[in-house]
Amino acid sequence: MSEALPKVESFTCSFFTQRKARELGLTGWVRNIPNNKVDGEAQGSENDIQTLLKHLNDGPKHALVVKLDKEERDVVENESAFEIRR
Repeated sequence: MSEALPKVESFTCSFFTQRKARELGLTGWVRNIPNNKVDGEAQGSENDIQTLLKHLNDGPKHALVVKLDKEERDVVENESAFEIRR
């Protein structure tokens, strides 16, 4: 299963997202985009994806989660880690 990650405000969200995704054993990526938002996608079990989304909805300290967008995407083969893209 592959899911798009939420667009949220705060630079620190990319590091928070990576840490939580790695704790859950997910693969994928996250990146900062204009207007202090974060975009990305994660792959893993439905349960682990839902857990990640809950963490992201709660957000890291000092971050304001404005909107969570979720969409299913095609699985990316041979992904082995969860990375921060620049």
